[in-house]
Amino acid sequence: MTRPDPHDSIHDRTTHRMTRENNTMKSHGGDGPDLTAFGRDFVWGVATSAYQIEGAVDEDGRLPSIWDTFSRVPGATDGGDTGDVACDHYHRWQEDVDLIKQLGVDAYRLSIAWPRVVPTGSGAVNAKGLAFYDRLVDALLEAGIRPFVTLYHWDLPQALQDEGGWPRRDTAYRFADYAAAVAGALGDRVTDWTTLNEPLCSSWIGHLEGAMAPGLKDLEAAVRTSYHLHLGHGLATQAIRAVATKTPSVGIVNNLSPIEPATDSDADRAAALRMDGHVNRWWLDPILGRGYPEDMVQVYGVDLPIQDGDLETIAQPLDYLGLNYYFRQIVADDPQGPAPYARQVPVPGATTTAMGWEVNADGLEQLLLRLTREYSAERIYVTENGSAWDDKVTADGTVEDPERAAYLEDHLAACARAVRQGAPLAGYFAWSLMDNFEWAYGYAKRFGLIHVDYETQVRTIKASGHRYAELIRAGKDLHMG
Repeated sequence: MTRPDPHDSIHDRTTHRMTRENNTMKSHGGDGPDLTAFGRDFVWGVATSAYQIEGAVDEDGRLPSIWDTFSRVPGATDGGDTGDVACDHYHRWQEDVDLIKQLGVDAYRLSIAWPRVVPTGSGAVNAKGLAFYDRLVDALLEAGIRPFVTLYHWDLPQALQDEGGWPRRDTAYRFADYAAAVAGALGDRVTDWTTLNEPLCSSWIGHLEGAMAPGLKDLEAAVRTSYHLHLGHGLATQAIRAVATKTPSVGIVNNLSPIEPATDSDADRAAALRMDGHVNRWWLDPILGRGYPEDMVQVYGVDLPIQDGDLETIAQPLDYLGLNYYFRQIVADDPQGPAPYARQVPVPGATTTAMGWEVNADGLEQLLLRLTREYSAERIYVTENGSAWDDKVTADGTVEDPERAAYLEDHLAACARAVRQGAPLAGYFAWSLMDNFEWAYGYAKRFGLIHVDYETQVRTIKASGHRYAELIRAGKDLHMG
């Protein structure tokens, strides 16, 4: 089979697609979300992460991460999939920048691969690895796209894991050193920085549930990991501000969920409070100067390794809060289960994505308002929001995904409602730019606005991607002149 020209993947069928897509949207009903709620400076974006798209795991000095190791454990990922090649973004980044530009977004949220830049986790910087991101940032800026750089999206260098990983305090200091190296190199052009992406997943799913790298099931290790991730966040925030030559905007990204009890029983209501602590308060309170929730410290029964000055370091002033939203949780008491002794239960009759996640746009509105009212957030970005579906590739090569387009519209409508009620929402990043390695789910689950044929690496903008581009244009048109 002849290998396709990668540029042929950016199909010139826009008119045909948009006609189909508009018919799809009309059948969905209405004219879409209230775009007038979003001001002139609202940031429209898309997001990815390094291990999910880059591939090239052993090129130009990169060494293994914990995800390279974990994905090789038999049964750890669906189909035994790994990120070895993924979307081959390391070699096709120029094409991908063209696609980002074609969508018309203002910003692109990417992550830096720690094992590509500092392969052993500490010590010398790998010049070739850093040069990749240097070229990428320049290309984005040249295309008029604002880079939002995430420093840690779960790919801890395996060398640091071998020394104890995040349960060990020293890892927080090594993270700060790495942050200083990246911000020192890119901070003359990049202004928007995220320290950590979803530390809940690194801690609870990676160290308590064992379903993500490094695959541990150890409550004490999980709690210590959560603490050292927070400490690393604070230290990295200080490091970025110390070395970036352009005034940086620094934040952290948490994945949050509204929590509701399955019944009105005392047991389920108490379980919902514990789950709220586990999923939400544990991740918000310390970084906002409230310390760790005492009820959850008691639930976990693990002594936090606090040293003098740590809580102040963890609570560095932030320029924004990043919110990743995918689903709410209805929970029931589960005294025999793992901490927090509560379990999520299905919602009868709910629409669910290919991940089995309930579609509930109202939950995004609720979280935005909670961050505003309870946590006094002054600036919020929805840094991830998206959905996986069983996409249909038609005979002519287009990809029809009305469910994803409807999901986008409904969640943007929820954002607009929250803004109308006072939420300081500064931008929205769709997850994700393209189909990619979906962690333990491998390549079976597709979240992308752009379809990736993993055999040929051909990229095709889906109907939802065209719809997102249309919404962005419409939103910007409202503020022209």
